[in-house]
Amino acid sequence: MSLVEKVRESLTGDDGRIDADRLVGRLESLSRFLRVTDPYLPDGDLVAAHTLVERAGTRLKLSQDHTVVALAGSTGSGKSSLFNALARLKLSPVGVRRPTTGVAHACVWGPLDQANRLLDWVGVLPRQRYVRESALDGDDEASLRGLVLLDLPDFDSVDRGHRLEVDRLLGLVDQVIWVVDPQKYGDRILHNAYLKQFKQHSDVTVVVLNQADRLSAADTEIVLADLRRLLDEDGLETAPVMATSAKQPGMLNELRESLEKTVAERQASLRRLAGDLDSVSEQLAEMIGPPAAEDEVDRATVRQLSEALAASAGVPAVAEATGNAYRHRAASATGWPLVKGLRKLRPDPLKRLHLTPAEAKTPGTDVEVVSRTSLPPATAAQKSAVGLCVRAVAARAAAPIPEVWAPALNTAARSRSDDLPDALDRAVGSTDLGMSRTPIWWRVVGGLQWLLVVAAVAGLGWVVAGAFGLAPLDAIEVGGFALPLILLVGGLVLGILLWLLLKPLINWAAKRRRRRAEQRLQAAVTGVAREHVVAPVREVLNAYAQAREALAAVRSE
Repeated sequence: MSLVEKVRESLTGDDGRIDADRLVGRLESLSRFLRVTDPYLPDGDLVAAHTLVERAGTRLKLSQDHTVVALAGSTGSGKSSLFNALARLKLSPVGVRRPTTGVAHACVWGPLDQANRLLDWVGVLPRQRYVRESALDGDDEASLRGLVLLDLPDFDSVDRGHRLEVDRLLGLVDQVIWVVDPQKYGDRILHNAYLKQFKQHSDVTVVVLNQADRLSAADTEIVLADLRRLLDEDGLETAPVMATSAKQPGMLNELRESLEKTVAERQASLRRLAGDLDSVSEQLAEMIGPPAAEDEVDRATVRQLSEALAASAGVPAVAEATGNAYRHRAASATGWPLVKGLRKLRPDPLKRLHLTPAEAKTPGTDVEVVSRTSLPPATAAQKSAVGLCVRAVAARAAAPIPEVWAPALNTAARSRSDDLPDALDRAVGSTDLGMSRTPIWWRVVGGLQWLLVVAAVAGLGWVVAGAFGLAPLDAIEVGGFALPLILLVGGLVLGILLWLLLKPLINWAAKRRRRRAEQRLQAAVTGVAREHVVAPVREVLNAYAQAREALAAVRSE
């Protein structure tokens, strides 16, 4: 049976009772809060919440027909005597030695076998379990049928093991009856270490002034009034206070009526759970502050990070190489053919960096192969600048939210730092620098240059032939000059002049291509920055937003 069904079965929806749907929703919201925050917040800060979720699930799977009530108090408060008086049996040892009660004793009103699983979970030894069978016989004990009354060890015991056992049991029981005596009702340990910690559990807390038979009626009223004042200071304004005495049965009537009402309502376990939720959510509230947008990392911070990464990835050098490669290739394509062959002896700036786009693909797939570049590794100064910018991203994201999230954001920002060098190299190596296509005008100019060279060679051949008398030099004249000379000189001069005229245009185009390549490279580097630094940080911010929403649901009333 699910947790939802268990809670709904235990509630009837009457006025003044715990609302089933709301309580279940709060429990589910707490579980969602833990799922979201577990990877990011310190484990120690979430122990109480995890314990509550586990305890709630276990308690609600166990008997809802039983109410576990604990008698807690200090040595000499008469706690065990009160336990025996309520059970009307001598079950728990009574004495004056410290400590008197070393282990918890339990008295069950009704069949013991139906409560054994619950007592196993609480941790009461089988030999310390007792039963009021008369609760089945229709006598006045029948009104307490379903009550499981525990007599706890003394919380101020000199035996540390006893104190630890008290603390453990106080976290499991449905209701606590604090037994104090007229001498030590104002004990600082009782109020500071215990009662103040139960301020969220007023509706499952009862405080009794035991051994009131030792006081006069007037003194009893004075002590009760002072005890009431102390409880108000502890935050237990609604917790009932009453006077009892194990020696005078008539002074137990009010306490028995309170127990009968608690047992009849079958609400103590749920009220305890609701109080635990209030207490835990109050602690968790310190970890959640104002809302933080998932895009809390502003553009300026991302831009600074991108610039630092670009410098470490060699983007300026690649952009400069792109401009130089443009000039180199333009000169090879449009330069004077008689000397441009010498330029081919110089390596292409981009090919030297292994930045020529590769068209190879992995066999059987459509995955392009990107070879590693030959860019120099980042310097120590560049690595330091990247580290500072990465921390700046985490700090900017952590600024508006509680400090407890800062370590998670720092860890997230650096989580993929080891992958950054390879990712940057791939980004630079796979960026289209716009150098894969040859401009049409290069082809036109190159063709014109070759045409001029052909004219010059033809003119040179004609001149040589004329010098040997093989062809007349002045057979054709243009403007008073022999055509062979015009072809020779014109081809040479116009070819050189054309190259000189194109150099400013090529330089302008190279600068433009350099800027465009730098923009594309910067965009690729920014993508790496967002994927490897900003995205993990945003995951934490998204978890924070979900945790904030879940906690708001837990704290709703």
